[in-house]
Amino acid sequence: MSIDLNEITALMQLASPALPIGGYSYSQGLEAAIDSGLVRDAFTAESWIEDVFLGVFARSEAPLWLLSYQAWKDNQINDVRHLNEYFLASRETSELRSEAEQMGWSLLQIAQSLGWGGDSLAQLADIKPLSLLIAHTYACLHLNIQSQNGLAAYAFSWIENQVAASLKAIPLGQVAGQQALTKIRLLVPEMVEEAKRRAKSDLSMVDNFSPMLAILSSRHETQYSRLFRS
Repeated sequence: MSIDLNEITALMQLASPALPIGGYSYSQGLEAAIDSGLVRDAFTAESWIEDVFLGVFARSEAPLWLLSYQAWKDNQINDVRHLNEYFLASRETSELRSEAEQMGWSLLQIAQSLGWGGDSLAQLADIKPLSLLIAHTYACLHLNIQSQNGLAAYAFSWIENQVAASLKAIPLGQVAGQQALTKIRLLVPEMVEEAKRRAKSDLSMVDNFSPMLAILSSRHETQYSRLFRS
């Protein structure tokens, strides 16, 4: 079976920590979980990341990613706008929403600077405020990345940022971090299948119910000492 090396390298570019969209500055509630004592070592950090990945990301953000990719592919701009609004509305705290908007804006600047999509860039720039999810699906489509591969790259970036936040805030050793990264990245195929199943029913099976994460994220907004912006 032939391998499209251009697709692989495009995936590497989008998933790279060197992509300047600011992902390293956010923990998505993990730092608040550490401050509260729920996460305190390698085992609890790994459990937290896995639970959020399969229990929240796979049920909400991932199917929305697939729906957004398909809407871009079908040139259904109204659907893209609706999904962008839906995703931003699903961010339960001001920090989480600001994170999605800031990273979306940053990826738009990269797409414009590198000319991803040519004339269609105007459609992306016209979506305000723009979420990272919508900008990322646009980038994947116009870099000729298949949908499930693009979602896998999006998920890996999320996992890697969570592990990196754990390394800084607990802190963990580098080997412990790589062990957690290895275990959780092996769950990506399971996550993709769950996302596909939920995306088949449009928005009716998208579910971001996660009260503990929302509470911790809210607490983080007034946390006395912190390293991260969320």
